[in-house]
Amino acid sequence: MTQKHSAYAGTMQFFLFLSILWTGFILPLNAGAQTDSTKKSTQLKEVQIREYRLTEQSKSPTPLQILTADDLKRINSLSVADAIRYFSGVQLKDYGGIGGLKTVNVRSLGTNHTAVFLDGIQVGNAQNGQVDLGKFSLNNLEEIALYSGQKPELLVPARAFASASSIYLKTKAPDFEKDQHQQFALGLKSGSFGLINPSLVYQYKINENLQASINTEYIRADGKYKFRYTNGVFDTTAVRNNGDVERFRLQAALFGKIKNGKWHAQAYSFLSDRGLPGAIVANRFDFTQRIWDRDFFVQGSLEKQLSNKLTVLINGKYGYAYQRYLDPDYVTTTGLLDNRFKEQEAYLSVSAKYKINTAWEAAYASDYSYQTLAANIYMFPYPDRNTILNVLSSSLTFKQFNIQVNLLSTTVVDQVKLYTSSGNKQVFSPTVMLSWKLFKAQDLRLRAFYKDIFRMPTFNDLYYTFIGNTLLNPEYTKQYNVGLTYFKNFKNSKLKFIDIQSDVYYNRVKDKIVAQPGANLFRWIMYNVGLVDIRGLELNAKTAFEPLTDFVMNIGINYTFQKAVDVTSTADETYKDQIPYIPKNSGSFLTRLDYHNWHANYSFIYTGFRYNQKANNIYNYMEPWYTHDAAIGYEFKLKKGSINLNGEVNNLLNQYYDLIPNFPMPGRNYRLTLNYKL
Repeated sequence: MTQKHSAYAGTMQFFLFLSILWTGFILPLNAGAQTDSTKKSTQLKEVQIREYRLTEQSKSPTPLQILTADDLKRINSLSVADAIRYFSGVQLKDYGGIGGLKTVNVRSLGTNHTAVFLDGIQVGNAQNGQVDLGKFSLNNLEEIALYSGQKPELLVPARAFASASSIYLKTKAPDFEKDQHQQFALGLKSGSFGLINPSLVYQYKINENLQASINTEYIRADGKYKFRYTNGVFDTTAVRNNGDVERFRLQAALFGKIKNGKWHAQAYSFLSDRGLPGAIVANRFDFTQRIWDRDFFVQGSLEKQLSNKLTVLINGKYGYAYQRYLDPDYVTTTGLLDNRFKEQEAYLSVSAKYKINTAWEAAYASDYSYQTLAANIYMFPYPDRNTILNVLSSSLTFKQFNIQVNLLSTTVVDQVKLYTSSGNKQVFSPTVMLSWKLFKAQDLRLRAFYKDIFRMPTFNDLYYTFIGNTLLNPEYTKQYNVGLTYFKNFKNSKLKFIDIQSDVYYNRVKDKIVAQPGANLFRWIMYNVGLVDIRGLELNAKTAFEPLTDFVMNIGINYTFQKAVDVTSTADETYKDQIPYIPKNSGSFLTRLDYHNWHANYSFIYTGFRYNQKANNIYNYMEPWYTHDAAIGYEFKLKKGSINLNGEVNNLLNQYYDLIPNFPMPGRNYRLTLNYKL
């Protein structure tokens, strides 16, 4: 094990060396200059895009929340998971540390009901259905968008219709001015817990119709932080261990233009070696479990307008994911527990949109994916899954009214090499969405949607040795949402704009998939049970002021109320109790200040009390938690670029809290960021 670990560390250091070599030697050979006028033009474009996006949020028939590239630079976040905390209706599950697993739960429907898309193509995980958002960096993202329901567009893959909510990650496309051929940005973050995080983004203009982008990032941290622990008799302060992480990410992309169309292709590689900090119970503080990840995929997209009325979109992807889990504390008949999983996916999608007249559009999308999982586990069935999605959708758009309907057909065929498969599934899922502008002169809109959707059991749910249950039914969900949005720009005023969104929703989940411990913690029982009612309210407000010349203040406030209760007829004592980990009240506050080259921001996140088990009693009660984060920075203008220096303080009041019981989160910590753009 030591030799393998050393070999892996050597590989990581080699990739880091290549990144430094690329940065220090290759780029300066023909680095192009960026004039001050170019930078001013670029900044102006960013402002225009921001205002347009705010309008899109208010026009969307489904609730939409967006963090732009400018927002992502300003909030104190290291990964996509950290940034998503600022959205309403979201619960983040974080098992502690920089390298800990981070998953998101939207509107209490569960992690597996949220699809994650990178540049329009879904990030798949057939093994357990959970996408670790801690793997995705912020340094090259144009925006993060969260849709409750689905993205209200017709020309999208069928997978875009096949989940209860969606997170869209959009990478930055090269944007060059006239006579400009290159851009690059260097970043370095360092701070508490031994963090070192260099990054590089390089963009090159090959010709007028072809551009390239490379971005890479390395993260290393020891993950050691203090936390407070009590066993009911005494309190102590201990140090979290086995939270170290070493990660390397490399992403290369090509952006092309063709007649009446465009295309995009990219390759993504992710390497990770991390410890798994376990639960602090029975005075145990030391852990030895480790996990290794090797993820790689290539994907591409082609969009072309064939005529004035017909446009087609083609997407394709191949992905390979390897994961090794080692637990030296658990001994099997063949030695230490050393599980290794290999998942592969092939995916192809074809979509077409036809403009019938000025108001009426129709579309059809068909997706096919093949997923397979192999493992070195005794009696493993080696499953593979064929999934065919077909969607027929249509949209009517008038000056003040828009309605969109679609019908999704899902066909799933599972096969196994050993034992029995779960068989075939065929499900039809309808959706209706509408947006109505109530007054011509005011941008006040009523929006509503109904969506019937389900989620398939994962490979682990169905086939994991001693755990899986091939008789599991899909988990069915009905979603209802009604909301009001209001947006207004102000000219020649200190108040710049107001953007308000308010939604009430009701979700009903049937045949919820539950995991219950069996004879020991390594043998669980999977089964369908329960009926869950979820009622909620979301409020989102944004505004901007300019009280003094060149002094701009942006403010954003989010609030969520949720009552998610178990209404299973057999629930007995837990009937109508709040389901685990869902707080009734949660919210966030974010403000940004800009004055000439200075910038500062402050954020506050609050999560109310919740319960960690089905029974809502004092033994399962989890206290509310909140964090204050602050940052200040200064941008130095250079003749051919700029340098941005930023200092952060996270968890300013040093609050000790858990998101998951017995997995303590970090207290007060610091980060210093240096960015150089040319």
